[in-house]
Amino acid sequence: MSVTFPALLQLGDVGLLLLRLMGAVVSLSSGWNQLRIRAERWKSAGASSGFTVFRGTAEVLGSTGVAFGVLIQLAAIGLILLMLGAIQKKIFVWKIGFWGGRAYGWHYDLMLLVMNLVILLTGGGRFVVL
Repeated sequence: MSVTFPALLQLGDVGLLLLRLMGAVVSLSSGWNQLRIRAERWKSAGASSGFTVFRGTAEVLGSTGVAFGVLIQLAAIGLILLMLGAIQKKIFVWKIGFWGGRAYGWHYDLMLLVMNLVILLTGGGRFVVL
């Protein structure tokens, strides 16, 4: 393995923590907004109010688990499933391209999916609770 800055490899767990926190902040704010303004969100998303509450709650709990490292792999799987659902809706139902067009594209959702996949595959690094 050829590494340009080998000393930085010691900070891998810090990098994973920063990745977790960034993903958690984005997911937490999204989930919180779904719960806060759920009537607007479920109408715009074409989902029932109950499903919007479920989705918002799942995002808040998943992002909290990822941020603090509590059941982190299960939390990451939950967030991956939510992102897969969002990508599926954007591509096949709303016919939105990767970068968007008339609405935000699914590039953002894919980025969050991959971030959570890294968390799932690495266990989130050393800085976890459970």
